[in-house]
Amino acid sequence: MTQHFIVIGNPIAHSKSPEIHAQFALQAGIDIRYQRQYCPDDAASFTAVIEAFFHGGGMGANVTVPFKQVAYDCCAARGGLSEHAKTAGAVNTLMINEALLQQGASIKEAIYGDNTDGQGLVNHITRLGWPLDGARVALIGAGGAARGVILPLIQAGIGSLTIANRTVSKAVDLVNELSAASSVIAAQQIQTCATKDLSGTFDMIINATSIGLSGDKLPLDDTLHCQYAYDMMYGRDLPFLQHFAARDAQTSEGYGMLIGQAALSFERWTGHKIDVAKATAALSQNT
Repeated sequence: MTQHFIVIGNPIAHSKSPEIHAQFALQAGIDIRYQRQYCPDDAASFTAVIEAFFHGGGMGANVTVPFKQVAYDCCAARGGLSEHAKTAGAVNTLMINEALLQQGASIKEAIYGDNTDGQGLVNHITRLGWPLDGARVALIGAGGAARGVILPLIQAGIGSLTIANRTVSKAVDLVNELSAASSVIAAQQIQTCATKDLSGTFDMIINATSIGLSGDKLPLDDTLHCQYAYDMMYGRDLPFLQHFAARDAQTSEGYGMLIGQAALSFERWTGHKIDVAKATAALSQNT
């Protein structure tokens, strides 16, 4: 029996998730259909799309920009949230809470949210051989993508974290929300600043904004340097990575993170644990 999955976003045409999950299905020996789903950028449309998908027999959905916080709100009011999703205030993986169904809830009342982004990022950085233990890290962005990775980065043992955002107050609010949601995150241990004011030298700088998808550039200070630069976006030339490559940093786009978080989502949905290195090698041969 074919199992149905989607990835919801805006934009979504660039997504490589269907190819990735097709490779996972080959490895697991199961039959799936995984499709891209464009959605207008408003909460009502998003809710209508996911309710129709699950009501029609869908098994699981991934959520990408700009809907991760909308998905959080939707699940908080319905089938519940995982610990990572609660802390992040963002959801990238949707499924049905079977326990609620057994208690008599309707399908739309049982939509459950998880967040595998941060674990996928940490796993990819580890595979790259970039050290996280004790690292001085800067994270650019304070939206849903950033929210999902902060707790896993801290759990990985980074030494310090600075969150830079175009609007500083949004970064401050994010830190306060996360520290209230998790005993692991201490607000006083995280610095905040405007993106244009981020300066100095870091071990690693991670771009959690989607600005590179449009070809636009972040307002980066000339004195800003790092040994490792990671952009969570992928699929095209990214100005953020070009900027730091020109300053002799090692760089990586977010395709490996995508595979890592996707493998965790796939496991949540199907129960099949994926050999990420094997899947990555197979996907590289197909591109």
